[in-house]
Amino acid sequence: MEWSAPGYTEIRQLGAGASGRVVLGVHDETGVKVAIKYLSEALLRDPAALSRFQAEARVLTSLRDPNIATMWEYIQEPNGACIVMELVNGVSLRALLRENGTTEPEAALVVLKGSLLGLARAHGSGVVHKDYKPENVLVRDDGTSKLVDFGVAVPQGTATHPEGTPPYMAPELWAGRPASPATDVYAATAVFFECLTGHRPYRSTEPSVLGYQHVHAPVPFHDAPEPVQELVRRGLAKEPRDRPPSALAFVEELEATARAAYGEDWEERGRRRLAALVALLALLLPAPPQPTPEVTTSLARTVFRGLRSNAVRVGMGTALVAVVTVAVVVALAARRQPAEQPVGAAVAVPPATTEAVT
Repeated sequence: MEWSAPGYTEIRQLGAGASGRVVLGVHDETGVKVAIKYLSEALLRDPAALSRFQAEARVLTSLRDPNIATMWEYIQEPNGACIVMELVNGVSLRALLRENGTTEPEAALVVLKGSLLGLARAHGSGVVHKDYKPENVLVRDDGTSKLVDFGVAVPQGTATHPEGTPPYMAPELWAGRPASPATDVYAATAVFFECLTGHRPYRSTEPSVLGYQHVHAPVPFHDAPEPVQELVRRGLAKEPRDRPPSALAFVEELEATARAAYGEDWEERGRRRLAALVALLALLLPAPPQPTPEVTTSLARTVFRGLRSNAVRVGMGTALVAVVTVAVVVALAARRQPAEQPVGAAVAVPPATTEAVT
């Protein structure tokens, strides 16, 4: 039998690959639904793979941002290792593109903005994601999105062998040069281009040719709608110094362009469009939306607590909700940032107990 995380009950599998599987689970003490990312048994015996999995958990303990899926806990035992994550009730951007081809410009701008804000938080912690792609963006049923999977993230300025997903790899990665925030800006722009046009900027199936295109081929910004062509041209510049200096700087350019082209309410319309696209794929949601009950008044409490260490456990926070009348309104008043700790050495402090009454 496959190892399962102690303290959790698995409901169903959400996805699987060579590196492991992701399941929908429930925390036994509180009933809170979570996503559990398991390292495959084969990689568990590989010291390098296990070290990378631990490094991903270590990175996630330092990242608390509305645009990044939150890690609650890391668990490692002799028979398995897993990362317990916030359950993002959405579908991957890849699924949306596969079903619809494009997202329309305003929706594409919303996805790009959310991703850039999440990347900016990582960059502020000295981390480059390095593998931004549609599979790693989850679009929620309300039209907002979250960034996931920091499995190949590296410290800024790290020069490694070419690594990532080839259609979205920046020219400097193909050349073995150091990764920087501009590397993530390039990948985010490539995905933005795909949302706009329905195809990737460069489409060769031969890796050597694809690498040459990223490094030398002209930027195909003319394929994008005219109002956002300059964003594509800037974000896909061959040299990192010619791209926006940071993810936040690119957000400013994006917002100015969007307001000028699509009006002040472009973001609201973009979110509505994304929510409508997700609704078409409702069967793929981890937790399909429930009918909204009639309400009169409500009282709710959300509590985040650390759990007892079972083996190697890092950073746990769960929501304990007590319902007093017909429905629940949960409000999170404050959160305390957990200190980064070495995986396997200590438990990172989870978000503090918070409560709000409505």
